[in-house]
Amino acid sequence: MFPGPLINATTNDIVNVNVFNNMDESLLITWNGIQQRLNSWQDGVSGTNCAIEPGTNWTYVFQAKDQIGTFTYFPSINFQKVAGGYGPIRVNNRNVIAVPFPKPEAEFDLLIGDWFSTDYKSLRSSVQDRESSQLFDVPDAILMNGKGPYELSISKGRESFTVSKGMTYRFRISNVGTVMSFNFRIQNHKIVLVETEGSYTNQITLDSLDVHVGQSYSVLVTADQNEADYFMVANPKMYKSNESSDSKSLEGIGILHYANSLTTVSGPLPSGPDPFDIEFSVNQAKSITWNLTTGAARPNPQGTFNVSNVTLTQTFILHGSKGEINGWPRYVVNNVSYLTPETPLKLADYFVNGSGVYQLDRFPTHSVNDAAAYGVSVVSGIHKGWLEIVFKNDLDVMDSWHLDGFGFYVVGFGNGDWTPAARETYNIFDPVVRSTVQVYPGRWTAVYVFLDNPGMWNLRSQHLKNWYLGQELFIRVFDDNPNPAKERQPPQNLLLCGMFESSLSPVPSPAPAPQAGW
Repeated sequence: MFPGPLINATTNDIVNVNVFNNMDESLLITWNGIQQRLNSWQDGVSGTNCAIEPGTNWTYVFQAKDQIGTFTYFPSINFQKVAGGYGPIRVNNRNVIAVPFPKPEAEFDLLIGDWFSTDYKSLRSSVQDRESSQLFDVPDAILMNGKGPYELSISKGRESFTVSKGMTYRFRISNVGTVMSFNFRIQNHKIVLVETEGSYTNQITLDSLDVHVGQSYSVLVTADQNEADYFMVANPKMYKSNESSDSKSLEGIGILHYANSLTTVSGPLPSGPDPFDIEFSVNQAKSITWNLTTGAARPNPQGTFNVSNVTLTQTFILHGSKGEINGWPRYVVNNVSYLTPETPLKLADYFVNGSGVYQLDRFPTHSVNDAAAYGVSVVSGIHKGWLEIVFKNDLDVMDSWHLDGFGFYVVGFGNGDWTPAARETYNIFDPVVRSTVQVYPGRWTAVYVFLDNPGMWNLRSQHLKNWYLGQELFIRVFDDNPNPAKERQPPQNLLLCGMFESSLSPVPSPAPAPQAGW
């Protein structure tokens, strides 16, 4: 299936996913936005799991604990996401919890992303080469649910959704691409934003919506036009199309089809904002706020837990940029490019306090190293402390950042360099809570995170080349309470690899906490 099958769960459900690896190389699947409460063992990234080897299978078991909303899954290692392997996740409200809008007639999953026709292994090799790494910057097409643009000669099909006049539908839209943000719109129709990555938003009516790499939204669309067919369009941001056939493939185009329509789609594509109009995008991002009065996974209002008067415990200032190490192109955070060890961090942390695998808190969280270098970047997050993260994009293209294990409060966007005085501009009244946030070229984005979820958590660029070439780190949130209710023990089917590959069984309990500098 392309995209992969829907995981349709209800909050607090326990989900079992048995992944069979029929490829010729190792595989991991990560569950983008699922917080894996107390259970980073199931997160599915290189720092928490040994890979599923070819010809074998492994069962993930996780709970959608106190979450609702729209999410995705995808392969997290070996550059495999560029070839697909992604799919939608819905986490629904329990029936006893009110949803802040009338029940829609139906729900549709709409996974939109850039696509490369070149084999992912070839692309994986090219991005590591100084001469050819830029070939990955412009994809060959934008797909909707795996289908190419409408009426493009290379397309094997087109995506179409059938609606009935007068009815309202929920579209769960996700950017499953690897490079490009896009602007989404529907010809002659308004869209009403209602949810993003587990948070109900204050409802705003839009002509179009910017969706950045790794992000998910829910919008309501009412079929209130004449019974006909209408274009659905996803145009790339920060890229100017022209009339050539090659460029037109970078307009993702599908169809909104009215059930009794006898009229084929016609007319020019609906126009959207200038793709280089950053101010439009920033202003829209600032207008996406948290609905403080509605419940989500629980009946109490989302706004019961707010950031209007929190005391910050830590601040990380993270510069994402390019670097070169020993002649090889790399992406760096504060001039450190993450180097994946053979032993997952979580195993090393549990069994040997990280010894021989990583050194805690060697990564610079407030400064940029003089020269780019490799590092196994693991930093301490203070359990139940408030962490402020400032993402600074030193690149000349869009970026987006994701944190596993948490939703963060998006409190600020700014231009140029961040200073503590920028906190005066933060929205601390109703900032939206989500797990992926965009960072504009040459600008910064600030978020708050309440570190109440012990574990080893991945903080990464969602842009695949940046991530693959080192733009990531891990936050170790440690709770020294030995009560296992604080954090799950390793699963019985735990895979062992690296320094533990020859081990027959896991140790029964964790070792003492490592000290900084181990």
